[in-house]
Amino acid sequence: MQAYVAATRDRLSRTRNEKVVRGGRKSEKQALWRANQAIREERYQVREQRKQEDATWRALRKQLISEREAFRALPKKERHQQRQVREALERSWQAAWDQHRASLAARPQENDQMQVKRQQVKETVMGPLTVQAWSAVLVTTDNCTRQCLGLPLFITGPKVTAETVVQALMVLLPPDLQYLISDQGIHFRTNALAQVAVQRDFIWVPVARHRAQSNGIAERFVRNLKEWLACKKWQSSEELAILLAEFIPYYNARPHQGLSIPGLSPDEFAKRLWLM
Repeated sequence: MQAYVAATRDRLSRTRNEKVVRGGRKSEKQALWRANQAIREERYQVREQRKQEDATWRALRKQLISEREAFRALPKKERHQQRQVREALERSWQAAWDQHRASLAARPQENDQMQVKRQQVKETVMGPLTVQAWSAVLVTTDNCTRQCLGLPLFITGPKVTAETVVQALMVLLPPDLQYLISDQGIHFRTNALAQVAVQRDFIWVPVARHRAQSNGIAERFVRNLKEWLACKKWQSSEELAILLAEFIPYYNARPHQGLSIPGLSPDEFAKRLWLM
């Protein structure tokens, strides 16, 4: 069984101040992509410059350590004779370190400015989005039948806790579950889920990090859900919950191409498995 937590806006249909036709939406996305591409190129140049600065400082630091060791190895008389030269070198190294430290301290602010610039570009091209609230949806699908087992909605949105997610999972998990596949989000990498796995006698299988394709069944389901919700509208979490409840039988009753018997729906495929 697949488990996946997907965050969704309370207005996933991207309510705008004015309604935008599909053709205009496509051109806006293309313009946004071009603007983001320019920002990415600028960001790449900044990263390359930072890499060069870091490499230069590491070389200077290595040289400093080498010269210090060579100075300590000199006889006491020679160290005394080169004391002034050594102090001048130490001052120059300190100045170089102060400059590098100032550059490091300025990087977080530069990163924030880049994020602000990106948001400004998005609002300029796409217009401001009206986000009323954030909600989270726990997506659970059967890896064999492709059935959607449930779509619990958490109105706390990004603040949903791992304990809440695990409690919802306990209600949805089938009694004969053997494997639970999920991403490595903080909601799953918890002692609460580990305890449930021991109690229910199943194995938790985390997918590889930053590789969404390894959790492709859940990812494809999320895409279908978003595409279905794109033409829907709701004004509250209660209305969104009703839509999610409508989507489950809609999805389970339509033909699914990913099944071993093409043309069957997840519900029909599950019935045939019981008859085997």
